[in-house]
Amino acid sequence: MTEVVSDAPVNPWGLDLDDPFIALRLTAERLSLVRYVFVVQIEDGIATAGQRASLEYADAVLIGWPDEHAKGLDAPTDEDRRTIDEQIRLMEEYVDKFRTMEQDGDIDGMTDTLIRITERVARVRSIYQPKFLLPTFAEIRRVVQDEWDEDMGKIDSDTVMNDNGESGLAKDVQKAALDADEAGRGTDRASE
Repeated sequence: MTEVVSDAPVNPWGLDLDDPFIALRLTAERLSLVRYVFVVQIEDGIATAGQRASLEYADAVLIGWPDEHAKGLDAPTDEDRRTIDEQIRLMEEYVDKFRTMEQDGDIDGMTDTLIRITERVARVRSIYQPKFLLPTFAEIRRVVQDEWDEDMGKIDSDTVMNDNGESGLAKDVQKAALDADEAGRGTDRASE
């Protein structure tokens, strides 16, 4: 029996996989790509509060992301490296799910999965920068929900129903039409 051995390189990217800081770069790049795909998927509509919050959370984790060779980063311990490996494995499982959801057009699933991917990346970042405080998704969701409610309140205030079941905007249009008719009749009477 002949065994086929692949000549394909194990590391086609030429990365130093022994560099204890390489995960910092890889996770940021992965989250950036997933975030971009998500933005493209939702850009044609009005983003829901959940969609906005998931984007804000990814942005918060990525903002100020350090270069993997920046000063002030903590070197991961052996236990930290095992945690990093586990977080990357979980992140990649979620990326696979995200990819399937993208193909299926499952925006709600993508929204939730972007949050899960961001959580994994945030955990990796916290190992390298334990003093860099990152917000939680719940904190961001509360702020975004308040903003969303305020924005929707502005829209709803333009379309409040009156006692006759007409919306405020429709009532204004009807009033303007009646005023125009009255003005037209007044002009007709003056010319008689």
